[in-house]
Amino acid sequence: MYSNILTNSIVAVILTVIVCFVISTLLPGIERKYVHARIQQRVGPLVFAPGIMAPLKFLFKENVEVSSPVPKLYKILPILCFIVILCVFIALTPQAYKIPALSSLVAIVGFLKVEEICYVLMGALSKSVMSVRMPFPDRIKGAAHIKAPLSFIEDISAKRSLRMITYGSFPLYLALFAPVTAARSIFLKDIVAFQQVHGPFLFTVAGGIAAIVFFIGYMIILNEYPFSIIKAKSDVIEGPYMEYAAKYRSIVFITRGFFMFVLGSVFSVLFIGVPPSIFSLGILVNIAVALIFVFMMGIFSAFAPVFTNKQLLPTILGTTLLGILAIALGLL
Repeated sequence: MYSNILTNSIVAVILTVIVCFVISTLLPGIERKYVHARIQQRVGPLVFAPGIMAPLKFLFKENVEVSSPVPKLYKILPILCFIVILCVFIALTPQAYKIPALSSLVAIVGFLKVEEICYVLMGALSKSVMSVRMPFPDRIKGAAHIKAPLSFIEDISAKRSLRMITYGSFPLYLALFAPVTAARSIFLKDIVAFQQVHGPFLFTVAGGIAAIVFFIGYMIILNEYPFSIIKAKSDVIEGPYMEYAAKYRSIVFITRGFFMFVLGSVFSVLFIGVPPSIFSLGILVNIAVALIFVFMMGIFSAFAPVFTNKQLLPTILGTTLLGILAIALGLL
């Protein structure tokens, strides 16, 4: 009996993952085709191009050997990012609620932090510029250096990633814990059950404020304009991703679309009380939330330049204060 229940739970999780993953491959194309292209008044790519055709194309490209002190770890980091995001999604499914250590908000935050740390390692472990070991003098304007230290584009990106881990993504984590103040529990099962009785946390004053904070944190952790400081095209080009080619770049593309869907599912669970399950009509809510977030992010990023520290710090500080306010209101 127990083995049958376990088997059914595993099958349910696998089917949910497959369906949601397939849908996630369309999200980057929807953003570029129906948001960016419309705003910029152009045709845009096919919906299947960014999330499906581009990864397939990269699978057949020639791989490059970058200069790295730990090449095996450097190559495995994109795969690790995908696995971490997959673990977050599995933790959101109702079948995972029987494992408290996995289906808690602490576990979700831990997985997301690992994903952020990967960006730092990606930048720190690459010592190439377009697959060529070509460091440049790290000179400060107006100062004379006889022996200036050599640097790489990824080094700059790694330092920015570390900065974003320190304070940049703080608003997102505040928003994640806002529903805890209402449900009085860090476990997803309790948070979902509370909202099924009392209604979605989103429709409270604290929930509305926390939702705004979550969306800004959503854009920050996805490194999207105007918060794309770690991969700004103006100076670090692709940042930590620059030297990933062939199958590794394919994984990067796939991971981004899946991450967009997973973050939408996190919002659905914490703010609406609807976990992702292929055997429930609630999956439509998860899909709708993911699409709404994609459209909102696309519109916002289309008009926003890359923030420098002058704009980034006040924005994060203000959003952090809003997150604290949401938690305080939730306690009341």
